[in-house]
Amino acid sequence: MTLTLMIQGTTSDAGKSVTVAGLCRVFKRRGLSVAPFKPQNMALNSAVTPEGGEIGRAQAVQAQACGLLPHTDMNPVLLKPNSDTGAQVIIHGKALSNMEAQDYHAYKKRAMVAVLESHQRLCEQYDVIVVEGAGSPAEINLRANDIANMGFAEAVNCPVVIVADIDRGGVFAHLVGTLDLLSESEQARVTGFIINRFRGDIALLQSGLDWLEERTGKPVIGVVPYIHDLHLEAEDAIDSRQTLSENAIKVVVPVFTRISNHTDFDVLRLHPQVDLKFVGKGEAVPPCDLIILPGSKSTRRDLEYLRSNNWHKDIEKHLRYGGKVLGICGGFQMLGRAVHDPDAIEGDAGSTTGLGLLDMETALGNDKTLRQVSGHLWAGKAKIRGYEIHAGISTGPALDTPFADLGSHRDGARSADGQIIGSYLHGLFDESETRDSLLKWAGLYGVETLDYAEVIESNIDRLADCLEANLDIEALLSPLTRPNKAQ
Repeated sequence: MTLTLMIQGTTSDAGKSVTVAGLCRVFKRRGLSVAPFKPQNMALNSAVTPEGGEIGRAQAVQAQACGLLPHTDMNPVLLKPNSDTGAQVIIHGKALSNMEAQDYHAYKKRAMVAVLESHQRLCEQYDVIVVEGAGSPAEINLRANDIANMGFAEAVNCPVVIVADIDRGGVFAHLVGTLDLLSESEQARVTGFIINRFRGDIALLQSGLDWLEERTGKPVIGVVPYIHDLHLEAEDAIDSRQTLSENAIKVVVPVFTRISNHTDFDVLRLHPQVDLKFVGKGEAVPPCDLIILPGSKSTRRDLEYLRSNNWHKDIEKHLRYGGKVLGICGGFQMLGRAVHDPDAIEGDAGSTTGLGLLDMETALGNDKTLRQVSGHLWAGKAKIRGYEIHAGISTGPALDTPFADLGSHRDGARSADGQIIGSYLHGLFDESETRDSLLKWAGLYGVETLDYAEVIESNIDRLADCLEANLDIEALLSPLTRPNKAQ
């Protein structure tokens, strides 16, 4: 009998993703077969599954916590914003179309069918499904046809635990206000609260916990302390924390308006020999060894944004002084002579002049490339592994000098002087051999190898240890019931 538990939050970034990841590992330790699930995710950080589908990056991390490979059923609806009012809609791992907010709102009933199909398939395979909500269930304007929070919980008849972040302040108002804004049936399925990121003496919080339980009639299942230096790949927010050694190489990443898969740089941020800096609107690119142009969901718009910040001039100066430049996916496309979008895939139809640093052009098309790949770098035969998520095809003489040999095809390009590299591969730095080679290319000597896979595993275990020590796990498991298949 499959058990489903849903974790919702009072706000975005309340701790839903990490709570689900930690609980997945806790339940796995108890001998349960467990899978993560997020009905609807809105994020520009995505992962490619082995079968060639696209899901939110957080669900890939949660799958790892379960000891599973990621699957499209773990995140059946993914929304990738490409403007302030529109997004690419991805159903069961494949791009459906671009929709404005009003159009998607009307589409939600059909999207719910996909959500319930995926949930049912997971129920047929696993003992426990741990579900992550999105944003907050108290967003009144989004209640109609909701598929991300209580709408899903009501459809499958599962219990809900609400998480709030005390580090932000106002935790009691967040929890009481969220509960009060729910309908009676929704309130009834809330089985308790988790207070996240607490710092200080728990005794000083006790009177507030007692008041909360008396006021709401709901138990506090636990208070999770602030876990210092916890690293799990973020769903959206860019984490800039790092600890450096004295001989660190300087790497700068300009932050585009639609930056995608900035998790590519998490391993660099964690590397003690890499001083990683993100620069944003109005900031100049400081002197550095390596500039990395990241992926973008709207390459042409972000090319214009790059120029509006005069980053193209910073890049030209950087190259004159012998610095290195790496472009990844959309950043790779920007390095060419032009980016063409005749079918309005990422915005208005048209063409935008590129940086002209590589002799190539890119044409965006309706067919989206989604695949995991592996092979070797152009020099030294260092192993490379990553994943492709792009709608463009690049052509031109620059591709005759590729970045990598992936067996079935060659990837990327290198400039004749060796200063510029472009690649379509996300996750470039996760493989230690590739990372070490690229850091040496950028000018770092005496590279220390970092086992990134072990870093992720150890952090998932740290998180699970913390949840086991501070949550009433039996209280979480006790109200779980089998979803109603008839619904």
